[in-house]
Amino acid sequence: MAFDAVIVGAGHNALAAAIHLASRGWSVGIFEQSERAGGAVRTEEVTLPGFRHDLGAMNLSLFAGSPFMAEHGEALMANGLAFAPAEHCFASPMPDGKWFGISKDLETTVTRAARFSEADAETWRAMVTAFAEDAPHLFALLGSPMTKRALAKVVWSAWRAKGAGWIVDTLRLFLSSPRDFLERRFESPEIRAALAAWGMHLDFSPDIAGGALFPYLEGMANQSFGMVIGQGGADTIVTAMVSRLEALGGKVHVNAEVAEIVRSDGRATGVRLASGESIDAKRAVVAGVTPPALVGKLLPGGSGDAGFDRGAQKFRFGPGTMMVHLALSDLPDWSAGEELKRFAYVHLAPDLDMMARVYAEAIAGLLPAEPVLVAGQPTVIDPSRAPDGKHVLWVQVRVLPAAIHGDAAGRIKTSNWDAAKEAYADRAIDIIERYAPGAKAKILARHVESPLDLERRNPNLVGGDQIAGSHHLAQNFLFRPMPGWARYATPVKDLYLIGASTWPGAGTGAGSGTMLAKMLAGGGAKT
Repeated sequence: MAFDAVIVGAGHNALAAAIHLASRGWSVGIFEQSERAGGAVRTEEVTLPGFRHDLGAMNLSLFAGSPFMAEHGEALMANGLAFAPAEHCFASPMPDGKWFGISKDLETTVTRAARFSEADAETWRAMVTAFAEDAPHLFALLGSPMTKRALAKVVWSAWRAKGAGWIVDTLRLFLSSPRDFLERRFESPEIRAALAAWGMHLDFSPDIAGGALFPYLEGMANQSFGMVIGQGGADTIVTAMVSRLEALGGKVHVNAEVAEIVRSDGRATGVRLASGESIDAKRAVVAGVTPPALVGKLLPGGSGDAGFDRGAQKFRFGPGTMMVHLALSDLPDWSAGEELKRFAYVHLAPDLDMMARVYAEAIAGLLPAEPVLVAGQPTVIDPSRAPDGKHVLWVQVRVLPAAIHGDAAGRIKTSNWDAAKEAYADRAIDIIERYAPGAKAKILARHVESPLDLERRNPNLVGGDQIAGSHHLAQNFLFRPMPGWARYATPVKDLYLIGASTWPGAGTGAGSGTMLAKMLAGGGAKT
């Protein structure tokens, strides 16, 4: 069996690369060790029949606004892709019953901000106005390959349009910690907390340099565009992409673990499956794996470049995550107000000091005494995910140790995740109960996945790290995955690395797969 391109792994970046290459006339075969495509984008009935839970990603806003969607979206829609837009994006309740949240309607958000501070309300309005002018330049950078020519073009365009002062201010934003950025702009601790919670999604506690960008972008983008989830589940993008690829003549081979990338004269020429079958690649092998897996498993003996191999082996993963999936008889009754039932996300992370403490405990190997929770309410937006009148709650327990060395609360004695996960899920549900009394009584069934479980299902999620590698400054932008290797190439000719471990990192934007495919086969689709 032979293809122009052989792709290892069937995550959404791999699917995006395959579709673009196939649209340019390349023959493409994807080989996935799991029983289905999708990687971290997966939806299943893990609690009760009729309750569809996103096992990983829920927010598809990056995909909906991606260059890949702009080029291939019409064909994906014809193959079943469907989105469900959310007008009310995220909110953070406080223990005293106050809350702040972002809705797509600007005046609604400004009115909420004014309850805390008139100055903050005006700051918010000014930031949104400025974002409308800044967004094209910011997204051009975040969607650009990390090449000298591409970066120079983006910076030159921004300098001509906005001036040197804007470049300096933007660089300061990129280097700032969430606390520094938010305290310089907002008086209200409640508004600061609501935005800082987004940093915890990407391995950024409030005091880590480089963490301000994500809270800023999430706040501004959600305010300006709203949020998008998948109709029926996040796997709508996977189903549509697989169908589109098949229509172009490509194929996803599941239950097909790749044991080794085959080389000849320093060039990648194919793969060998765990079954022993060999697959030839005429033009490229693309690996959607982590750097350590590439050099430690798929390239026996290493890549041939000692520096690349050392960098790959030292690639740093972020803290782990636990997922708690709940089937509910009804939505939680948030004590802060009935209006919270309308939001896609409810963050239970009431202040910056609490977030910093949780991060420090997890990095020290401790189960945090009170973890940060992200409660997703997808059935508010898409009722089709549960039987009539019923709901699912998507609970992400953020920032946990991959290996347990103790419990900050002193109650869980085991260091084994299999033994600890149900007790720790109880702790998370107890926190939800504090913010929404009576929530426990509404639980019909639950399914818990520890950091260890996440890695078992998807080896790219090392230690339960759902972002497949820390996004701290030393491992982001030009340094992702390693300095000198941000362009997806490897020391092995015709072997490329994509996925969340590579630039532009985590999320559902299909960035690495799309950018590599365009490098290999050109920009516009032929078919």
